[in-house]
Amino acid sequence: MSKQEKNDFKKYLDPGIVSKLSSLELKARFIVEGFMLGLHRSPYHGFSVEFSQHRPYIQGDNPKDIDWKVYAKSDKFFVKQYEEETNLKCHILLDISKSMSFASEGNIKKIEYASMLVGALSYLMLNQKDATGLVLYSDKIHHFLPPKASNIYLTEILKKLSTVTPDGNTQTAACLNTIAESINKKGLIIIISDLLDDISKVLTSLKHFRFKQNEVVVFQVLDPQERYFAFSKDAIFKDLETDEEMTTQPHLLQKSYQEAFNSFLKSIKQDSLNYGIDYNLLDTSVPFDKALYAYLQKRIRLH
Repeated sequence: MSKQEKNDFKKYLDPGIVSKLSSLELKARFIVEGFMLGLHRSPYHGFSVEFSQHRPYIQGDNPKDIDWKVYAKSDKFFVKQYEEETNLKCHILLDISKSMSFASEGNIKKIEYASMLVGALSYLMLNQKDATGLVLYSDKIHHFLPPKASNIYLTEILKKLSTVTPDGNTQTAACLNTIAESINKKGLIIIISDLLDDISKVLTSLKHFRFKQNEVVVFQVLDPQERYFAFSKDAIFKDLETDEEMTTQPHLLQKSYQEAFNSFLKSIKQDSLNYGIDYNLLDTSVPFDKALYAYLQKRIRLH
């Protein structure tokens, strides 16, 4: 890969750069194209466009089904999948509560980052012929688009995403339980949220999906300041959902805040692992390939 290609790869996946593009469709395509370019530098080199037509070789598979061309490129054993093996039904659940509208100086809003990620995932899945749907929620279910495996459906998903305005308080647990009850066929559930809620209740609701034999991937999207609390001067903090305000001296609170917040994140990560849930922590400065790699790895493991 040339130096120019490497620069292009990074540009395609930088949230700050992608956010300046004119439409969500263009943003989604830009991200996916950058991701595919980046795959040429990954262990899946030569395997990027065909991942939904293969799965890792496992004991008991017929050696005749091994794709030796893929082995030559990736140094890994994969077997070809048959058409009935490749179908996947995915629901993407996006938190659009008011807390998702936060952005610190120099960063994009969490809802903007999350919407671009949903667009890219939808673009990638539908181009791989997977059925994809979208649910928007806060303290209620705002929209429910059931999964369909049609490229035309991408336009409907992106149109809905483009009109999103954060609204309502965070009631992730209650909404996830409602959604879990409405999904009758097992598949892949992707939740994108800041998870700034009663985490014990949220984790119980995630178990609800697992109880119904769904695979679950969680992307927790935060602002860098929420993670590190690196404010340099006195500030007034306002709760975006309740409008309550508090004047503080952040430098006096930073250490205790980070300890408490890291404990919060550690709890989410450990409990997710215990429940068989794929947990991924992102902030709005993180390039999009981290999330798409996590999805890709999950997609391959499902078959």
